[in-house]
Amino acid sequence: MSVNVILQARFSSTRLPGKVLKNIVLKPMLALQIERIKRAKLVDKIIVATSIEQDDDVIANLCKKLDVTCFRGNLNDVLDRFYHAAKAFPSEHIVRLTGDCPLIEAEIIDQVIALHLKQSADYTSNCFIPCLPDGLDVEIFTHQALKQSWQQATKPSEREHVTQYIRNHSELFTLADFQYTPDLSMHRWTVDEPSDFELVEKIYQNLYPSNPNFTMADILTLLEQQPNLIEINNKFSRDQGLAVSKALDKEQGFE
Repeated sequence: MSVNVILQARFSSTRLPGKVLKNIVLKPMLALQIERIKRAKLVDKIIVATSIEQDDDVIANLCKKLDVTCFRGNLNDVLDRFYHAAKAFPSEHIVRLTGDCPLIEAEIIDQVIALHLKQSADYTSNCFIPCLPDGLDVEIFTHQALKQSWQQATKPSEREHVTQYIRNHSELFTLADFQYTPDLSMHRWTVDEPSDFELVEKIYQNLYPSNPNFTMADILTLLEQQPNLIEINNKFSRDQGLAVSKALDKEQGFE
């Protein structure tokens, strides 16, 4: 039973250009995220899926330096890029991660994979019903579900956000939701805005030097000890990018 991670990343970003390569503790943010993914025990291979645009040469170069597989495809049709990455490096199941989540948790990745395989689901996630900090999102789906999405998805939001077609068509796929208690979904550990980066940078500066393998529990302890950190980026809402894409769906007459 093969499970590959496809980590989508691009240099361009509207709100925080070049964020995936911004340095934290003297390392590019994307390199730190890959370090954390590599600790997942149920993952067979990591593929970074970036675009063919010249801007993303720097991501391809970083992958080469880190000895991580890189696939390059369509910049804006992320579903197309994702499908062709999965086709180039086949596996029965694919974990989707995004390059703006440098605090991703290997144990959570393994737990979502384990649930997905146990349930024999087409798609499993821990973010459809949010229960963990924004930035610890994990989605896993079968190769066949991805292929069907690539063939049939037409909405802008479905082409940009990869799994939206699956989530919009629960009548076609078996879906499983990963549950976690206590509810930690009020925390924001993703990096979309400058203040998001500031928070993540402070978390790394506090924890990484003494323990590069720090966990979600370590972060939560730090935030208990320094509650002012939470205030750095707590004004932003979850899934703002998806909301923009859905607005484009309406503009183009899909809803």
